[in-house]
Amino acid sequence: MSKIQQTLSIIKPDAVERNLSEEIKNEFKNNNFDILKEKKVKISKSEAEKFYQVHQSKPFYNDLCEYLSSGPIVVMVLEKNDAILENRKLMGATDPIKAEEGTLRKKYGISIDKNSVHGSDSLDNAKIEIDFFFKD
Repeated sequence: MSKIQQTLSIIKPDAVERNLSEEIKNEFKNNNFDILKEKKVKISKSEAEKFYQVHQSKPFYNDLCEYLSSGPIVVMVLEKNDAILENRKLMGATDPIKAEEGTLRKKYGISIDKNSVHGSDSLDNAKIEIDFFFKD
């Protein structure tokens, strides 16, 4: 049975720089996501390091942090039934070349690093990531 969930979505620097934020937000709306909260922010490298802590041991960690802090990003809380899984389907594979037609990364991603969007991968991470950007 599906249930209403919230997930964090980030429009990454490459997409913000190319003025794709509104277009990507419309993709979410057209796929029945409610955008509950959103803001445009610029985070420091140390904030990016905290955000991506889960990937600390991976070889791409440093590049990931450099990239996320390289320009403004748009962070959003999305809500709908099965939001986490639905958002991951809509985003597509991390590598835009391997992503399915019609997915956000296929349409907007430039490379495996500059893949335009981030989405939480689990309920636990969604809560952590939402709190990271929208701590009341």
